[in-house]
Amino acid sequence: MSTIIKICGLRTPETLSAASHAGADWVAFNFFPASPRFVSLNEARLLGAQVKHPTKKVALVVNADDAAIADIISALKPDFLQLHGAETPERVAAVRATFGLPVIKAIGIGDADDLVAMRRFESVADWLLMDAKPPKGAVLPGGNGVRFDWKLLAGLDLAKPFMVSGGLDPSNVAEALLVSGAQGVDVSSGVESAPGVKDPDRIKAFIEAAREADRIRLGKD
Repeated sequence: MSTIIKICGLRTPETLSAASHAGADWVAFNFFPASPRFVSLNEARLLGAQVKHPTKKVALVVNADDAAIADIISALKPDFLQLHGAETPERVAAVRATFGLPVIKAIGIGDADDLVAMRRFESVADWLLMDAKPPKGAVLPGGNGVRFDWKLLAGLDLAKPFMVSGGLDPSNVAEALLVSGAQGVDVSSGVESAPGVKDPDRIKAFIEAAREADRIRLGKD
């Protein structure tokens, strides 16, 4: 299977179009108010209407309640829900059951102990997103531009597919894929010219680098 490439935190029609045309598999919209990538329900409605098959839409939420999630689904009509907060396995299972959408659960990774905790989500999430733990005092749970040791993920035998995130950019995404063995990659700040401002050229370069890693993994380099 080709790597799933997810561009997160898109906020404008122009950068959404750039991501789609460059070959992004999934495009994500951030509904966390403290984020510089935040989109309102009305913005999400307009952006979501721009996304065409086969590109998938992801709604990123942080510790959101059911009412907020219902409003987001109504506006965006996402294909996936991404839970990027302190949601418990029970909460992940409840969201999945309530809304009938596949769920991506973000897990903060700093050391091997975090992989033990991650196992609690294997049975309740459809995808696991291995993200770098935010720096101490950080407001954002992700999108901080920091990375972790991808070697921690090498050889993982998981019941569910996983993505790697955190500190990725066009210069290192191929290495991240080859080292981690991940089935997908997720990027936000690594394709920006400023916080919340996506750069079409960096998006294109990121996707090209990830596809090159695919060719290497398939022995087609």
